[in-house]
Amino acid sequence: MRNYFISLLTLCTISIGFSQEEVTNTNSFTLQEAIDFALKNNYSAINADRDLIDAKKQKWETIATGLPQITGAVSYQNQLKQPVSLIPAEFAGGEPGTFVPIVFGQPQQANATATLRQQIFDGSYIVGVQATKAFLSYSQNNKEKTDLEVLKAVTEAYGNVLLAVESVSIFEKNKANLEKNLFETTKIYENGLGDEESVEQLQITLSSVDNQLKNAVRLKDITLQMLNLVMGIAIDAPTELEENLDDLAQKQIDFGLLESEFNIENNVDFKLATNLNQQRYYEWKLAKSRALPTLNSFVNYGTSAFADGFDFFSGDQQWFDSSVLGFDLSIPIFSSGKRSAGTARAKIALEKAKTQLSEAEEQIRLQLESSKSNYILAIEQYETAKENLNLAERIENKNQIKYAEGLASSFELRQAQTQLYDAQQNYLQSMVEVINKKTELETILNNKS
Repeated sequence: MRNYFISLLTLCTISIGFSQEEVTNTNSFTLQEAIDFALKNNYSAINADRDLIDAKKQKWETIATGLPQITGAVSYQNQLKQPVSLIPAEFAGGEPGTFVPIVFGQPQQANATATLRQQIFDGSYIVGVQATKAFLSYSQNNKEKTDLEVLKAVTEAYGNVLLAVESVSIFEKNKANLEKNLFETTKIYENGLGDEESVEQLQITLSSVDNQLKNAVRLKDITLQMLNLVMGIAIDAPTELEENLDDLAQKQIDFGLLESEFNIENNVDFKLATNLNQQRYYEWKLAKSRALPTLNSFVNYGTSAFADGFDFFSGDQQWFDSSVLGFDLSIPIFSSGKRSAGTARAKIALEKAKTQLSEAEEQIRLQLESSKSNYILAIEQYETAKENLNLAERIENKNQIKYAEGLASSFELRQAQTQLYDAQQNYLQSMVEVINKKTELETILNNKS
């Protein structure tokens, strides 16, 4: 049972968010149906879809910065106290050397302008547009990785529920057999034909099995809640599983999978490592583009009105039009080596990303071989556990007969029973391992993409 607990703890620590869908009726799922349901209702899957939509919007946002931009502005001013200027008095027929205060213009002013701006050349814009394709690819690959993580989490949770169900059934059967043995042994002892140690040995075994049964019942509820959580269902919703552990394990044995052609470009981790390379490449190009000039144009049209009172909407109000056409040219000349240092750093980051991509490729190939080996081992252990269970059942049955005939001690019977219980749990765990190891191998191959 130790591996079973580890599996549960691992599932608890998976860094995936979950949504909860209100469900009132009992839901019944095969493993594939559970996976399909989770891909639509798991929070991470939902947000990965949103990230993909966001990436498409960001792509257009980047493109739109280089397209014509029109802005409008309206302003109104009321000079509560107009500024006073001094002019030579002789301009107004006054005494030379003196000044006359005068106020220019009218106190209230309204302006309305519209400006069209167009980017003509900007190296960073060109690089940005190119980089949007890489960012969109990253979002798509991140969505794919999220789906694979959800698939793996559902498979593990589904298998753990089946494991808990089978464990409860086995413990109930074992408890019933032990209670029968204890009853018969107690009667024999009470009639003076047996010894007290035989009764005590059976009591010890029964207490242990009873505790394991209670724990298995609790785990059955917990694992079912965990499956609901992964699928995006309220944890207390009634859920039923249509498959049993043995049939599901048998379906997961596929030696043809070991001979599947491996295309590393299908592996999602390789795709994400490639995305990192693309990102570093465009960062390098962006750093280089900062040494290029930028050229922008604009054309402006506006109109202004002046009045002593707020009469701007009057038909007699006079408006004065104006328009400006212009260009802005910015030329980087000298940055004391700042730009060249930034470009050099970006180049170093690109070379590091290339090295990381090579390392990722080798790691993925190693993971593939390790996963194949683990899958083969899981199948072999499953077959061995199945044979061992048959042997343990036969040994326990023989000891039951010997014990009843007085040819075996209670200690020998207890050893045979303990061996049987271990074989039962090893068999159950081996089936779960076959299911999980196949999922791991399929995730690395990712031939469905």
